[in-house]
Amino acid sequence: MPRWPASSSDRATVGGVTSRASRNVDFFCAVVVVGLLAGFAGLSTTVVLRFVEHLTYHYTFGSLLDAIAGTNPVRRAVGPMVGGGLAGLGWWMLRRRADVPPLAGTIARHERIPRLSWSIDALLQLVLVGSGASLGREGAPRQFAAVLSDLCTGWLKRLSRADREILLACAAGAGLGAVYAVPLAGALYALRVMLKTSHPRAVGAALLTSSLAVAIGSAVTHDRPELDWPSADSTYVLTAHGLVLAPLALAVGLAFNRIMAVARPATLLRSWVLIPALAAAGLLTGICSHWWPELPGNGKSILTVSLASGMTLSAAAVILVLKPLLTALFLRAGGAGGMLTPSLATGAAAGSLLVLTINSVAGTHLHLPAVSLAGAAGVLAVTQGSPVWAAIFVWELARPPIWLLVVFLGSAVGAHGLRMLAKRRL
Repeated sequence: MPRWPASSSDRATVGGVTSRASRNVDFFCAVVVVGLLAGFAGLSTTVVLRFVEHLTYHYTFGSLLDAIAGTNPVRRAVGPMVGGGLAGLGWWMLRRRADVPPLAGTIARHERIPRLSWSIDALLQLVLVGSGASLGREGAPRQFAAVLSDLCTGWLKRLSRADREILLACAAGAGLGAVYAVPLAGALYALRVMLKTSHPRAVGAALLTSSLAVAIGSAVTHDRPELDWPSADSTYVLTAHGLVLAPLALAVGLAFNRIMAVARPATLLRSWVLIPALAAAGLLTGICSHWWPELPGNGKSILTVSLASGMTLSAAAVILVLKPLLTALFLRAGGAGGMLTPSLATGAAAGSLLVLTINSVAGTHLHLPAVSLAGAAGVLAVTQGSPVWAAIFVWELARPPIWLLVVFLGSAVGAHGLRMLAKRRL
């Protein structure tokens, strides 16, 4: 647990109790404000993202997957290309004039929040992802939530640097929770991924902010499919397959991390090359979507097909390869976006490939959605380094019966444990 420095109010000897009480009141008020603002950030970014999707693929109702499959071939290819070009133009103009530092490092180092550049960068991420780029959409609400929280709580002078770090990290986690409607996973993201602490002050703030944010964001995230899940009698069988899946999840997760590390430029691209590079990446994604309409976007379409048991063996194999490669292509071209859902979708494809192979060879009838989600949890545990968070995130995202959380934990903890064991031996 990090040892945060005490504030001047903590060190006061005269009226110290009153000072601490006042700071606690300020902190509680700030936590409530941050939760509400993060919910607004999640809601507004979701609305903007859906607007861009509808504009790109010219549809009014239904899912993005249906829209991509139903639109004409020219629009399917040109739409992502135009979106990539526009995002590239925006980043070229932004990065020539301002720095866009990473979220986690800026918060951890207690640096000044670049409100304007982060806000513009978040909008450009939505344009890129909404037009079909293979990147996650969670980066935009995390940044926007942090900007709003910093703007609206900066006047509370009694808060210490540690309190501000907690608030900003909770804002980022709550923004993530709001767009995916995952309150517990949003809180755990702030605690385990951003802060790496279990301090009671941080735990309470994370739970409250994430819950408030998800409640506000539910106005646009309430649409969840009703699926047929296996009975609890299958727990042992599915858990065994989740553990068997762990080595595959480890290999896929490590490969995903390696590909992204190689693809990510050492410094942000700032030249005009951003425009044709992102346009070309969008065009290639659009062309690939003629055969595999699940590829554009953050990966939700891949999860949708996996949960509906609509994935074929050949499609799972192709998506397992193409999804991380397209994500790396956008990173190499200078794009910005989240990595959670691309790695999640890659893991779902790996799980689908395994279960479809077993069902085909052995003639079994393993539950495709359950094993696909276990693969997603395993890969996410490797890419994010937090197996419990990964399992809970996947469970909250799909909302299966509670007992399936055991299956997801088995795959996530197994993959993460194998990684730790390999590190020790090396």
